[in-house]
Amino acid sequence: MKIVVFGLTISSSWGNGHATLWRGLVKALSRRGCRVVFFERDLAYYAANRDLTEIGGGRLVLYGDWADVASDARREVADANAAIVTSYCPDGIAATELLAGTQTGLKVFYDLDTPVTLSRLSGGEDVGYIGPRGLSDFDLVLSFTGGVALTELQQCLGARRVGVLYGHVDPDVHHRTDPVPHYAADLSYLGTYAGDRQASLEALLITPAVRRPERRFLIGGAQYPREFPWTPNIYFVRHLPPCEHAAFYSSSRLTLNVTRAAMLRMGWCPSGRLFEAAACGTPLLSDAWEGLSAFYAEGSQILVARSTNDAIDALDLSDAELGRIGKAGRERTLAEHTSDRRADQLIEILAGGRSPSDASCEETTA
Repeated sequence: MKIVVFGLTISSSWGNGHATLWRGLVKALSRRGCRVVFFERDLAYYAANRDLTEIGGGRLVLYGDWADVASDARREVADANAAIVTSYCPDGIAATELLAGTQTGLKVFYDLDTPVTLSRLSGGEDVGYIGPRGLSDFDLVLSFTGGVALTELQQCLGARRVGVLYGHVDPDVHHRTDPVPHYAADLSYLGTYAGDRQASLEALLITPAVRRPERRFLIGGAQYPREFPWTPNIYFVRHLPPCEHAAFYSSSRLTLNVTRAAMLRMGWCPSGRLFEAAACGTPLLSDAWEGLSAFYAEGSQILVARSTNDAIDALDLSDAELGRIGKAGRERTLAEHTSDRRADQLIEILAGGRSPSDASCEETTA
């Protein structure tokens, strides 16, 4: 199977969640004999922080302007089994127009940011990667988010057939390692700064840090403002490349997952970071959102915090209890949430083998 992707980025993991997911998925697809061609506009922001320059078993096409690459894209698409345009693709509309005028295999839109897409749409904001015809040009629309999002993609954007392809983790990259003193923490959090996560971060990490001054807290990520409310026991590590994530998580007694506001409201949207941490055997503390129980069992595979007191209670659990939760979460992740698992699901979807509905946490709607 040959798959052509027009995406945001696979070459730089800086300040985005797309690259790590695509790397794991492309590697898993390659192992199954698939060839992936990934078109990425060579944006200065990502070029300055590039940590991947080629993809195994496929082709990475970095380009400066759509006009310079359109002919190449048309040639690659012509013999593809599937062509995928993703959310936040800088040339998403142009790529959609190319697919609409080309005889090719399955035409797919993959929204890795569905709650943000729908929130901006309902607020009358511009969605720069979706054209005036919505998603009606595509044979299939895949969503990073399940639940009600699938219906809204049909009703609001004219998607004809929708399915879900959740996030995942590559266990070759994210696995248990020896702890690193620099990353040691009683509670850690890894994520790019986002204003709509700040209230939850304050409730579930910053206030607990104030109330547990003897504990060590650690935040890793990019774009944190100078006015961030640091405390003496909250330490900071600037942006970490994926190769450092395993050491970061493996050095944490407990790690926090905080969900973006749009995703929190819609539910059914597990972040890639959630699976990465779990694959390292680190016990997870997450904010609460609809659908979470379809991915992990609360109390035995994951801890859920609905208040500051819940977060502090989790911190006060014994090492033995946290160890049991981390182990169970890892086992669930390796069984259900790996890049290999998602690659199999994607191939089945693209080959038309998926049924319209599924009793598990994967969903497809005709």
